[in-house]
Amino acid sequence: MASTSVNKEVLIDLQEKYEKVRKLLEEDSKRDPETEPYRSKYAASKILTAMKTKLVKILDDNGSDSSDYLRLKAMLGVVWLNLGTVSVDTEELSTGEEQLSNCVESLSDHFIEPECIIVVLSALNQLGILWSQRDQPKRSQEYLEKAEKLYKDYTTEVNTPPVDIHDLFCLSDSETPQIDSETSLEKIHTLTLYYLAQIYGSLNDHLKSAVYCHTTLRRQLESKEFDSIEWSLNAATLSQYFMEKNGFNQARHHLAAASYILDQYENELSLLEGNEEDIEAKRERFKHRSADVARCWAKYGLMLLMTSKERLMSSDEDENGTLPSGSSVMEMSVSTSVSQDEVSHLWFTTLELSSYEDQITDQYCLTYDDARKVFLSAQEWLNKAKQYYTLDNHASDYVQIVQDLSQLYKYLVFFEDDEERQSRMHKRRIDHLESVLRELNPQYYLLVCRQLWYELAETYSDMLDIKLTRLQATDERPTPHALRKVNYLAEQGIANFNKFLDSLRDHSTKEMPEELSEELVRPTLIACFHVGRLYGKIIVPDKKGQLENLRHSLEAYQFLVNYCDKHQNAQEQMGVELGVCRDMVGLLPLKIDRLSQEAALE
Repeated sequence: MASTSVNKEVLIDLQEKYEKVRKLLEEDSKRDPETEPYRSKYAASKILTAMKTKLVKILDDNGSDSSDYLRLKAMLGVVWLNLGTVSVDTEELSTGEEQLSNCVESLSDHFIEPECIIVVLSALNQLGILWSQRDQPKRSQEYLEKAEKLYKDYTTEVNTPPVDIHDLFCLSDSETPQIDSETSLEKIHTLTLYYLAQIYGSLNDHLKSAVYCHTTLRRQLESKEFDSIEWSLNAATLSQYFMEKNGFNQARHHLAAASYILDQYENELSLLEGNEEDIEAKRERFKHRSADVARCWAKYGLMLLMTSKERLMSSDEDENGTLPSGSSVMEMSVSTSVSQDEVSHLWFTTLELSSYEDQITDQYCLTYDDARKVFLSAQEWLNKAKQYYTLDNHASDYVQIVQDLSQLYKYLVFFEDDEERQSRMHKRRIDHLESVLRELNPQYYLLVCRQLWYELAETYSDMLDIKLTRLQATDERPTPHALRKVNYLAEQGIANFNKFLDSLRDHSTKEMPEELSEELVRPTLIACFHVGRLYGKIIVPDKKGQLENLRHSLEAYQFLVNYCDKHQNAQEQMGVELGVCRDMVGLLPLKIDRLSQEAALE
């Protein structure tokens, strides 16, 4: 039986209708009034419904013998795809699901035909998004993995370039230029991988999500289709996940890539001409996101110091007394399906990044010299971030940067053996924290002030411990200056812990709450524990002063014990400290009685 072809006028009519739909969806919908936000989309849906009816009739009349059969089937699939997308956009999810499923089912026998592959992949992506919006990531995963497999099947089995969706409606003698269909296919597949990254994150397979994120970023680089600022921020954000898993090699590489792309963009920005207001907006965005990437670099340094410290504290020296290796290897989750080989190849091979990577090591710090190099690099990045995040314009971010700087000093102290230099580092922490605290009004920045009071109190306490250790190491009698220093450090620690505790009290009764919120239980009780301990460190010659300090100490310990007795969850959070406090609550009253009797005899 001879094949038939569809009347050219019919195809021209379908082309004109499709062009109207594209204009409504891509241009007119952006100008719809707030009172009718979906006006253009509803108009497009009406035209698409008429196209669907016409295409179904043509296919029924001509059957599979038509020379245009596959093209017409694909055109009908495009109509279903657009109807489904419009329905989802207008919040008619059930209708959208049905229409998108019709698109996939109508092409089920032709998935990897050049005319159909892009249509099917687009519909599967949309179904993946739809089920994700319904908070059913497993269903979403099924559609997206099907799309991933179809792409692989097509690219390995079919040698013919795919037909772009828009080209399906263009007549061969049309003046409309053909679209690069292979680029369209690659864009669709990149979207599939991007959506899979989100879904694996929802399914708590964070390592697989990270691998898909990397692949998405790599494909965007290779296609040269990306927003430089957004790409850099995504690469820097991904580095934060890798470093948390001790993947410092991968983390550094992604940060280096982020900085490289930002530097390239800055060069392009300097050559831009045109509307000065638009260019200035781009410069502002660049400065903002460059500061964010600098903060990510600083977090890398901070995480490397923290992990190096924890590793040295937890590992025993071997028989030869040598330190453990400095090499870092990313932790692999037991539940992930990602292989070690995949993790070992997460690189952007098209970029030359050695000059960026050489700024900081990816090895664990073993000595003070190692740690100091990391500290100086991280400090430099924080100073860069402070150029954008100023105290006047971005107070909360500025405070976080200062806190990161304080933490850098804290971890560097661990690698320093000289106690005098340790104290100087803690003093710098105090200077940074107190300088910013003076500028903040607790009424507006209460949570931030609480953090700063707490960290200051801990720092004064750390300095006190260093001072007492040095005094105990000598047989000489402490000088009055040394004793005043001990008392000053103890009193400052107490004062800052008390500021934290007072901020929790009821404004009218000045009483502590009967029950603390879950996130405040341990910090509050640890603060009480330290207050009790610090009062015991104050050195005073007269018994009256000693008695007063002992009573304050007992009060703090007693609060902790009483709170734990009333709240089971608090007991679970306070292990060793609770036992110490119970002992002190038993011992201190006896000590107070004895001291009271001695004072009465004087």
